[in-house]
Amino acid sequence: MAALTFDLQHTDSSSKARAGKIITDHGDIFTPIFMPVGTVGSVKAVTQEQLKADVQAQIILGNTYHLYLRPGLEVLEAAGGLHQFNSWDRPILTDSGGYQVFSLAANRKLTEEGALFQSHIDGSKHLFTPERVMDIQRIIGGDIIMAFDECPPYPSDYTYARKSMELTHRWLTRCIDRFSSTPDKYGYTQNLFPIVQGSTYKDLRTASAEFVAAQGATGNAIGGLSVGEPTEMMYEFTGHCCDILPVQKPRYLMGVGTPWNILECIALGVDMFDCVMPTRNGRNAMLFTSSGVINIDNKKWEKDFSPLDEGIDCALSHYYNKAYLRHLIKAKEILGLQLASIHNLAFYLWLVRQARAHIMAGTFTGWKNEMVPRLMTRL
Repeated sequence: MAALTFDLQHTDSSSKARAGKIITDHGDIFTPIFMPVGTVGSVKAVTQEQLKADVQAQIILGNTYHLYLRPGLEVLEAAGGLHQFNSWDRPILTDSGGYQVFSLAANRKLTEEGALFQSHIDGSKHLFTPERVMDIQRIIGGDIIMAFDECPPYPSDYTYARKSMELTHRWLTRCIDRFSSTPDKYGYTQNLFPIVQGSTYKDLRTASAEFVAAQGATGNAIGGLSVGEPTEMMYEFTGHCCDILPVQKPRYLMGVGTPWNILECIALGVDMFDCVMPTRNGRNAMLFTSSGVINIDNKKWEKDFSPLDEGIDCALSHYYNKAYLRHLIKAKEILGLQLASIHNLAFYLWLVRQARAHIMAGTFTGWKNEMVPRLMTRL
């Protein structure tokens, strides 16, 4: 089986937006792409069949921290990995768990060796080292596995940000050594992506992006953004990292974001995105549509029998009306959470397909500039 490859098919003439194809052993991914987040092996309230048919997802995420704690490595290994366990036969990316260790785990302790933390489930103690995290992700079975890093909070002072970045780089070297010395687990190729850190300091971001680029990985990620910094700052550092990371490798911006964030960051040269926003916000009555943002809780939708969004190519979004979804959400019916989640994910995937089509046609920038204010409109 072959390592991941990236076919860069077209670059927009008036921005840095790119259209490409990532080739993995579980199928091709056409970029730019949004990846639904399936933290514990499940995209909340959405079945794998719906992810394929309604959402048109090409790749989903799993999370190392959560899957390691539950169901645990013994179950996942006995199943033959996450693809077999959750019946998803397309690519999977596994996040290393670094962000969760630093945000969810109680009483965590960071050392050169790794991160000692307590489970949020039962309080048991665990140690994640770069080597252990590589082994865990091998067992989970992601097609793309992420390096173990520290994600510094915003704001971070310069000294902390520099020390954190240097630790992330030392951990990356250990991740690469362990990854390179262990075999693929289930008969298909697994690929390691390093992560650029450096908080909101340009010299640190430069140093980190250059260090990551020099590793020669099959793809690279930008971490530590969309953690509370101003939006313009996120765009500034995303663009700066993209200018340094290799052109012929996919670039993944972790944890971003709103539909307008995604379009702006595509214009900066990002290929891959993930975020819990479409499902989490959907469960809290916020719909993203091709005309703007809807709070379906509002009384104004009580007798609005128009489709959720006729502007996108999702049959579900054409079939169900706003008044009905509002009723389901108000009545706390599980179906309401499911429909809102599927619609939002379908919208996100529609949006990146549209972006790709406009990049290929040479009309991306004009379309993006028209779409961004529309998508941000509160209806």
